[in-house]
Amino acid sequence: MLRILFIGDIVGHEGLNLCTDFVPLLKRDFNIDFCIVNGENSDAGKGITKKQAQKLLSSGVDVITGGNHIWQKNSIDVIEDNSLRTLRPANYPFEKPGRGFIIHANDSKNKIAVINLQGRSFLPPIDCPFQESLKIIDEVKKETPVIFVDFHAEASAEKQALGWHLDGKVSVVVGTHTHVQTADERILHKGTAYITDVGMTGAADSVIGMDINTAIQRFRTQLPKYFKLATRNMRLNGVLISVNENTGKANKIRRLNFSREEYGNIKDTQW
Repeated sequence: MLRILFIGDIVGHEGLNLCTDFVPLLKRDFNIDFCIVNGENSDAGKGITKKQAQKLLSSGVDVITGGNHIWQKNSIDVIEDNSLRTLRPANYPFEKPGRGFIIHANDSKNKIAVINLQGRSFLPPIDCPFQESLKIIDEVKKETPVIFVDFHAEASAEKQALGWHLDGKVSVVVGTHTHVQTADERILHKGTAYITDVGMTGAADSVIGMDINTAIQRFRTQLPKYFKLATRNMRLNGVLISVNENTGKANKIRRLNFSREEYGNIKDTQW
């Protein structure tokens, strides 16, 4: 069985530091074969820099996924550099830079295909993730049955629909983007591990990672106040998934949600 670790949306430099501090520990303590993170909010909440991508990869991350903020600031330089293994959603029009999926081999020569998709409900209109996913799956299955999908979407219904759409066709479908971890992790009927949203790695005492008072003022006044990052109660959100490397079927998924101080209890639990 292959063990996959996915860490939810990294928010800001403190979220990035929390992630890079714990990736080596999680990989060691849970015998992780592949580590994937969503890094599109690493740079002060929007985008990711080359230095940040390199820091993630150096800590033991295998692939970095993105979403609607992957185009911010200098992130274009990151997704154009294939050595940084940073994806943008595959269902953007093909003229866009970067790539939407990757096949990555670990030191043991096991392979995983990672596909990044973006939803269309309450987000800018782009190509259909339901159709695009099937095209990519047909291609990557020639090399590996282990297929991981990060679906960066706003609507829970759209995420659930894609999960059922891909049940039995991929190993894992995780939702990202809303930064609030859901409690619906499960193995779907045909062997796909699923969760509607993995959550975020950042300040839990916040409004999806941003300063509480600033967010309240924006909602109360409808004025475009600049969001500031929150810094209190830093927590890592993620999931652990076990997948059969021969069939691509998942048999276990577990949520992670912990602070630095709580990790001692997490690592001692059965997996």
